[in-house]
Amino acid sequence: MSSTFHGLQVAKRGMDAQQAALYTIGHNVSNANTPGYTRQRVSLETFPAYPAPGMNQTGTAGQIGMGVEASTVERIRDTFLDTQYRDETIKVGYWDARAGALEKMEEIMNEPTEDGLSAVFNQFFESIQDVASHPSEAGARSVMIERAEAVGDTFSYLSTSLKTIQGDLQNERDVAVTQVNSLLEQINNVNQQIQKVEPNGYLPNDLYDERDRLLDEISKFMPVSLEYTKSSGNASATSEGVVTVQLQASQGPITLLDGKTHQVNAISLATNQDSYVTEIHIGDEIRNPESFPQGKLKGLIEASGYIDNSGNKTGVYASMIDDLDEMAYEFVNWFNDKHQQGVTLDGETGMSFFNEISQREGAATEIVIADKIKQNTNNIAAASASSGDDGTGRKGDGQNAQLLSQFRQKVLINSGNQAVSLDGFYQSVIGQMSVDAQQANRLKSNSETLQGAVEQRRQSISAVSLDEEMTNMIQFQHAYNASARMVTMIDEILDKIVNGLGTGGR
Repeated sequence: MSSTFHGLQVAKRGMDAQQAALYTIGHNVSNANTPGYTRQRVSLETFPAYPAPGMNQTGTAGQIGMGVEASTVERIRDTFLDTQYRDETIKVGYWDARAGALEKMEEIMNEPTEDGLSAVFNQFFESIQDVASHPSEAGARSVMIERAEAVGDTFSYLSTSLKTIQGDLQNERDVAVTQVNSLLEQINNVNQQIQKVEPNGYLPNDLYDERDRLLDEISKFMPVSLEYTKSSGNASATSEGVVTVQLQASQGPITLLDGKTHQVNAISLATNQDSYVTEIHIGDEIRNPESFPQGKLKGLIEASGYIDNSGNKTGVYASMIDDLDEMAYEFVNWFNDKHQQGVTLDGETGMSFFNEISQREGAATEIVIADKIKQNTNNIAAASASSGDDGTGRKGDGQNAQLLSQFRQKVLINSGNQAVSLDGFYQSVIGQMSVDAQQANRLKSNSETLQGAVEQRRQSISAVSLDEEMTNMIQFQHAYNASARMVTMIDEILDKIVNGLGTGGR
């Protein structure tokens, strides 16, 4: 037979369990707007009954319930959705970085507008045609020089602006590396705190939330795989343990954080004198930037520039800067060559219109009109050497200027496996930039949509619903009051036993 005071203990356990549930609800409500918080729930289980069944067990037949106990406080979270969310976050980080870089480039190139390089070229060639029509007019020649200066200034402005943004992207890239290393250190610190709590049989749910939030953050920069190791001691069966973070690289995983030894393998970038990434160091591992996996860090490396496996400079901004240098180099050299074949108003030949440019690299910032041209407009070689009887040309002849005005269709620039005109080359460059920008924006939008859908499903499971919490609060409050009422009822029974029994006949 059970003890007379058995009911008090059952009621007390009921009050304790409902009180734990109410406290957990209060914790959920307080963190309803906390980023990364996962709602928690008390796991209620029946207390082991008395007496336990057995062949030799004495006492009443069957079992007498011993009430309820709050076994654990668990997080309501779906790890599969976490994995999906981080997979989509990787794509969002990569395409967001790429789309942002291309958007800034489109703003600089400013095509097609009246202020773009194409419009400046149009004005320059129109001024050459004016000289061809009126070769002896000083006004037309002066306008041609001014338009030529505008071409040089535009080339220089575009190249300088692109290099400025490239420098900003390189700084952002370095900041991203610092952020990744900081996140790894923070995860390592949370790992150590978890490892101190779990062996005592507790579940550090708030620490789990913080670690998951940090893992979500790091997944923006690169793809990572996670491996959990259970804590020793009296750890709960539902404890998560410490996490080992590995980079998912094409040549095999690389450990970023070892949860067992608490060792962090920091990431660092090796760069050349132009801040182009040459190698990526992860602890003792070295990876080429071309083989580094997708993510925000890869997007920033591609945008700011890196050295590929062939040893060439590549990247979004590096390619555009090189294309401008190629155009400027070919433009100046071809124009000078044709100009030197013409005759000035003073009968001279071999006159260069621009200062010579000896190398392609940096050519876009070195387009300068020759001093002799700026000092005397007569030195513009508008006439053809074959147009005069004496071979010196005539003042009224503009055949060479007419030839120069056809520059855009005549000059050839190597693009891929074929030679194209200056117009064709520039159109292909701008067209490729536009296509890349559209693709980046489209894939960024698609990735954000998928990420949002996964996040919505994740929040439907893990987020705090105030309506649900209020409903649960009323439920557990009534259960608590009922258990308290049980105590009052048992007190009345005990009072009857103590004070009412054996008093008959008095």
